[in-house]
Amino acid sequence: MQVSVLLIDFFLYALLLCGLAYGVYVFKTPPLQESWGLALKRPVSVASAMVLSFFIVVALLDSIHVRLPLPQETPGSVVYAEPQSLLDWMLKPLKAARERSYSSPLSAHGFKKESILQNGTTVRDYPRLKFGGAHLGDPKAERFADCLMLSLRALGESVLLNALLWMIIWVWSKRQHPMLSWQEHSQRLVSPVFTWPLKTAALSIFLISTAIVWVITLSGHYHVLGTDQTGNSVLLLALKSIRTAFVIGTLTTLVIMPLALTLGITAGFFKGWVDEAIQYGYTLLASVPDVLLIAASVLMLQVFIDSHAGFFNSTLERSDARLFFLCLILALTSFTGLCRLIRGETMKLRELEYIQAAEAFGVSRLRILFAHIAPNLMHLVLINCVMQFSGFILSEAVLSYVGVGVDTNTASFGVMINASRDELAATPVVWWTLASAFFFMFCLVISANLLADAVRDAFDPKSRYTSSKRLPPTKPKPNPKPMP
Repeated sequence: MQVSVLLIDFFLYALLLCGLAYGVYVFKTPPLQESWGLALKRPVSVASAMVLSFFIVVALLDSIHVRLPLPQETPGSVVYAEPQSLLDWMLKPLKAARERSYSSPLSAHGFKKESILQNGTTVRDYPRLKFGGAHLGDPKAERFADCLMLSLRALGESVLLNALLWMIIWVWSKRQHPMLSWQEHSQRLVSPVFTWPLKTAALSIFLISTAIVWVITLSGHYHVLGTDQTGNSVLLLALKSIRTAFVIGTLTTLVIMPLALTLGITAGFFKGWVDEAIQYGYTLLASVPDVLLIAASVLMLQVFIDSHAGFFNSTLERSDARLFFLCLILALTSFTGLCRLIRGETMKLRELEYIQAAEAFGVSRLRILFAHIAPNLMHLVLINCVMQFSGFILSEAVLSYVGVGVDTNTASFGVMINASRDELAATPVVWWTLASAFFFMFCLVISANLLADAVRDAFDPKSRYTSSKRLPPTKPKPNPKPMP
């Protein structure tokens, strides 16, 4: 076995380490801890963070790649197969359960009629699937009852799993407060201070775990989201598309943040010819239509990849290089808005008294930029980047739809939507591919937007008071009894 580290895998796990380091820094910094605590005390932000956590875990599992050696007749020579991720190994049963063509969700028959042999006679009918409902003797009479029983079993397993999880949390919390009795500790957990976040967390974990257990249970017997034209599971394609959407959102934002921050602060602080040069540069770049620039860049990259096939050891590496380059192009065409915003805010900050006092005391300009101006702009950068995360996911879907997005071998929501373009014109309509891509993309985008709204209210000083008023009222602590 050989570990294969792709370029995007390296950046994803480097970003994960940076996020963990930032979490430690937030834990040691009371103002940041208070701001993030204010953002996560809202019920909608707690639910959104848990949904995003699910997508992040799936993307990280799909970013651990290994290559297994192929059997060789000649001893001593080792040839490795295409890289496969840990998520591919977990979803191997879905990949193996391949049908001939389309099948609707939770179906036991094909979606289109075929010529099949029945009792020695060739008839036109819906053929039985090789995998979906293969354990049923009479699918028309047994399928509904079987799906209902499997769903009830999944619900029971989810209830037991959540009960065990919250029992462990309850016992661990009791050990943190050994002076309280079991009754007092239970009352403390359901007190008004913890009611909304705790209820939201419990409900979110229950719904997410129930959905996961339900999909795992029914996937052993049916195609939960149906199959596409080639017979592949749509659920497999949707889960594999999460990594692409997450990479497009995070990696593009990671490129935009330092570029827009550096150019915006420099233009707003120094003014003069520096400001004019930077403005001319990003105005010229913004005047070119984004789609044309992205299409030209992607086509040039594809020509380079075809001309230098020896640079890549596998098809996955070529697709990964195109995805990485697409993130760079999206960043170069999207940083202008944030750069203008930072430039205008910097021009306002440089006229304030504490900046003029720092210049009067002889503080260097470099220290003024990074120690006095940049920290007061980070809430704008953070809010803008989180809000753009969902925009980049939608951009990838549009670009893949018009044929200039990710490689066709890369699973993405845009590729699924592009493939469903002809399916919607078929009779009968093949609707589940588009519906699955829309559902997963909607959950990812809406959770990112809702969390960004909470972060904006918590970090923006102008809306911080409004955000604190949205929190549920807390029960005031009773005054201690005076000493006799």
